[in-house]
Amino acid sequence: MNFRRGFGTSRDDPEINFIPLIDLLLVILIFLMVTTTYTRFNELKVELPSVRNQTGSTKPAELTVVVANDGQASLRGPDGQAAGSFNAPAPLAAAMRRLAAAHKEAVVLIYADAGASHQAVVSVMDAARQAGLERVSIAAQAPR
Repeated sequence: MNFRRGFGTSRDDPEINFIPLIDLLLVILIFLMVTTTYTRFNELKVELPSVRNQTGSTKPAELTVVVANDGQASLRGPDGQAAGSFNAPAPLAAAMRRLAAAHKEAVVLIYADAGASHQAVVSVMDAARQAGLERVSIAAQAPR
């Protein structure tokens, strides 16, 4: 009995064809490149305050502006004296300039009512810019 398949025939090893696999990977790569979205992050450069160990430094003069819910801005000078109420940025800027003239680095501190419009607060900041005051702070209430 001859259990061999053929006399002199050799068995062929199975062969894997990689060309269709490479074609498939290239198609997937092209699909991923076309459908991927790239997100650009907009950055805003912010100069954060730093802590300085200075002895004998004096507290800068504060011009306090209180913005009511109707948009009325009340100005107080560094000594706490009321300087008036204003509805427009130009008269407020003139009053700020007059109060800050005696102080080298005055700070504008804005207290805004929760019902005040954003435009009213921006108008106060614009008045500070017109008055030449660069240091503006917005007061916030701590959460309870």
